[in-house]
Amino acid sequence: MQLTRYTDYSLRVLIYLSLNSDRKITIKEISTNFKISKNHLVKVVHKLSTLGYLATIPGAKGGISLAKQASKINISEVIQSMEPSFYIAECFNPNGNCIISPVCELQSVLAIALKAFMKSMSQYTLADITKKPNAYRELLT
Repeated sequence: MQLTRYTDYSLRVLIYLSLNSDRKITIKEISTNFKISKNHLVKVVHKLSTLGYLATIPGAKGGISLAKQASKINISEVIQSMEPSFYIAECFNPNGNCIISPVCELQSVLAIALKAFMKSMSQYTLADITKKPNAYRELLT
């Protein structure tokens, strides 16, 4: 299973904001530090804010910050909110075109794996994955 860049960038934004919770952050700063297109981040930040993960303040003195404590942001919930689908194989897509689906057990095996992945991710919060702020800061400076 592979997460989309959109979800990857979403998690990076949340991590960055968690590590810098003492101040407002700009999209440009995150873009520069992670070497990610500002245009992509604008979309990610917009979606995260509409979902209630981020607080945004427009204007020259504005910026973004976490709208919730890092310990209240569940990684599984973020992934499920940001991923467009979990069609990890053709047989998961209701419009798919796999001729062996009626007899193949791959879908049920992959469904078990997906459920286990999401269960595992549900055990972690943003606070859990940002326990080493100094290590992150060293990499981002």
